[in-house]
Amino acid sequence: MYYQPVDDLTAFILAGGKSIRMGEDKAFLRVGDETLLSRALNLTRSLTPNVRIVGETAKFAKLGSVIEDVYPERGPLGGIHAALLSTPTALNLIMAIDTPFIETRFLEFLISEARRSGAMVTVPRSGGHIHSLCAAYRKEFAAVVEQSLILGQNRIDALFSSIKTRVIEEPELQQLGFSPEMFRNLNTPDEWEEAQIKYRSRDRRASEVTETKRTK
Repeated sequence: MYYQPVDDLTAFILAGGKSIRMGEDKAFLRVGDETLLSRALNLTRSLTPNVRIVGETAKFAKLGSVIEDVYPERGPLGGIHAALLSTPTALNLIMAIDTPFIETRFLEFLISEARRSGAMVTVPRSGGHIHSLCAAYRKEFAAVVEQSLILGQNRIDALFSSIKTRVIEEPELQQLGFSPEMFRNLNTPDEWEEAQIKYRSRDRRASEVTETKRTK
């Protein structure tokens, strides 16, 4: 799929979590040769020059443009609200910081589907779960989110039934060659160690392919 970085899209990386189960800030954990934050920044910058971090300014200001929550301590929904309230573009990609297996090709497809459908939210579903932190949101969704926050309701997917939502189902993902494993996130030290093993295995396979090509 041909894709060129565009100016009509803003990407937001949600980095405001407390990483309680991990025991240390996930943003600066390394998987492979990159921290989770640097990987997310590089991934989203391949799609758009407009990339922002949603989190603490004091922590992330040296790494990029930062947006802070308007409604603090409200979880990911508060981060989505802050992102959509600040965005200069109609279409916006929201990504969690702790999903290092997301493929560029999938994000290209996601954004293309968001444009094609015109839905307020375009979101994948696999394993019976809506992956609302790897989704495309229209700017006007901010008003829906704000009303929910005012009412003290923090669930994201509960809002999707009241708006036009394009759900990319698992069979469609699989038909396009996307594995459900791609959406796996890292919350605990065990999950981080599993990710390290997966990256080492991937790098070893890549080296073997390169060596085979060199010797032919």
